[in-house]
Amino acid sequence: MRFEVWRERAHQWVDMLPPPPGTELDAELLMLRGERGVFGTMRSSAYQMRAAARRMAHAPDMMVISLIQAGQMQRDAAPGEHSCAGSGALGLYDPRRMGNYRWSEGAREAFLALPRDAVRAALGHEPGNVLLPPQRCALAPVLASQLGHLASLVRQPDQVDAAEYAGLLDATRALALLALRNLGRHDEDADLHENLHAARRAAALRYMEQHAHRRDLDAGIIAAGVGCSRTRLYAAFAEQDGAVMAALRELRLQRARDLIGQCTRLNIGTLAWRCGFSDQSAFGKLFKARFGMTPSDWHRRIRPRAAR
Repeated sequence: MRFEVWRERAHQWVDMLPPPPGTELDAELLMLRGERGVFGTMRSSAYQMRAAARRMAHAPDMMVISLIQAGQMQRDAAPGEHSCAGSGALGLYDPRRMGNYRWSEGAREAFLALPRDAVRAALGHEPGNVLLPPQRCALAPVLASQLGHLASLVRQPDQVDAAEYAGLLDATRALALLALRNLGRHDEDADLHENLHAARRAAALRYMEQHAHRRDLDAGIIAAGVGCSRTRLYAAFAEQDGAVMAALRELRLQRARDLIGQCTRLNIGTLAWRCGFSDQSAFGKLFKARFGMTPSDWHRRIRPRAAR
C-alpha cells in the first residue's frame, strides 16, 4: 500500500519500479506548488524509476533542475551526457528523455520544475540534459545554495508561513532562470571559442603544408604565419587533444610516404631533407614507428604496385 501511494503521489510523470522482495520502502516528499513552478525535496531508500509515455502524455511540459544533496543517482544517458551524479551535483533534466533512473540508499534531492518555454527562453536554445558545474555556470553555486536552504525550510514548516513560502518559490524560480541564462551565454562564448580554435587549426595546417620543407619551422614561426600567439596556437590544437609539432611531424611523414611512392630510385637522405627532417637516422626511426616499416621497405612494397 505504501509503495502504491508513493508511486502515484511522488512519481506522477514516471513509472516507479517495485522494490526487491523483502525491501521496505522508506521515503518522504515535501512540495511547494506555484502557478509558474514546483519545488520539492525528497529522500528515499534505494529504488528505480523510468520514463513512461502513458504518464508523460498528460503531464505538464516541464524541465527539472535537480540538486543531489546525498547519495547518488545513475541514469541511462545518451552519448556525450553524464550518467552518474553524486552529492552536490546540480543538473537540468528533461523528464521526456530521462530513461531509467536508479537512486542509491539514503538519497536526498531538492528539485525545481519549470515550464519548458521559460527554460528555453532563458537558455536561448532548446533545453536538454546537462550538468551545471561552476566552470560553465557562474551562478550554479548560488542556485545550489538556494535550493538547499529552501529544502531545509520546507522540512521546518513552522518557521515559514504561506506568503513567505510563495515569495521564496518565486525568488528561487527567478534565480534558476538567471542561472540558466548565464549557462546559455557561456555556451555561446564556448561556441565562439571553438570556432576560433577551428579556424586557427585550419590556418596552421595550411601554413605547415606550404612550409613543411623548412627545417627551422617551429611553433613560433607557425604562430607568426597564422597571425596569433603561440599560446593561442597551442590552445587551438589542445582543443582536439593534439599538439602543434605532432601535427607537423605527421604531415611531414605522410608527405614522405607519398614521395616514396613516386621515386624510381630512393635516396633516403634527400627525401628526409625535402620533407623537413635534418637527421636521416631520426627520420628513419620516426617513419618506422609510424608506418611499421622502414622507408626502404615501404619503397620495395609500393614500387611493384606502381609498376603494374
